[in-house]
Amino acid sequence: MALNRIMTAMVTPFDEKMEVNYAEAERLALYLIEHGSDGIVVCGTTGESPTVTADEKLELFRVVKKAVGNKATVIAGIGSNTTEGSISLARKAEATGVDGLMAVVPYYNKPSQEGMFQHFRAIAEATSLPLMVYNIPGRTSVNLFPETVRRLSEIPNITSIKEAAGSMDQVSELKRILPGDFVVYSGDDSLTIPMLALGCSGVISVAAHVVGDEMRKMVEAWFAGDLQTALQWHLKLMPMFKGVFVTTNPVPVKYLLKKVGINAGGVKLPLVCASPKEEAFLDNLYQEIKG
Repeated sequence: MALNRIMTAMVTPFDEKMEVNYAEAERLALYLIEHGSDGIVVCGTTGESPTVTADEKLELFRVVKKAVGNKATVIAGIGSNTTEGSISLARKAEATGVDGLMAVVPYYNKPSQEGMFQHFRAIAEATSLPLMVYNIPGRTSVNLFPETVRRLSEIPNITSIKEAAGSMDQVSELKRILPGDFVVYSGDDSLTIPMLALGCSGVISVAAHVVGDEMRKMVEAWFAGDLQTALQWHLKLMPMFKGVFVTTNPVPVKYLLKKVGINAGGVKLPLVCASPKEEAFLDNLYQEIKG
């Protein structure tokens, strides 16, 4: 799997009937790679994975991969809180032509470190594709510890982690004990530069739906050694990095996508669309950043 700098955790567009809008998903995927992204994660948290069916996910994987071809890496979000369900979807996703898989720490179950290890190992052994593990304790209620990630890194096709625990100490420990070729991505837009400074490789972004070109300039400046320019972009974009979480993701970014000409539609219950107050905040935020 290619080493990416900016991958966007793509929203799942819905039509007026709240059915998946595959045509708009294709258009959005192409928009993203034209505006800063070198990879797309389909049906992660931002893609409302808990409320999208397995069949819909598989069709999204096919549609997005066909649309972007070799222009970008396509990662299929196949994780759930059942190991059997994750394995089944992983096997079917492999047949769609995607470049890799992502599996989140099982949510609600509160597995032990050994349980998480066994879960990810079972998924990896069921597929030949590269597997990214995704640690986001704020949504799963459990934290995947660095030592468990180190054990997982010994499994040949577990090659990366999306780390969203928000702890730079934890990121430092990951980088300290993991093999040099194991890739660590920031799972938080606002921590992209701090995590790059700790030796991480890039970000899996929400904000890149709206400020992908600007984020590309930020990341390119960092890797070019122009730290001052990278910092300036980081500070300029920080209100957007935080603002897209003014309410539950992906509600804000779906609203903001209208401003760039993408009709991503609404969100499925139990999520609800932005309130008038939140919309006003997002309108002002967009004007402030994009001018």
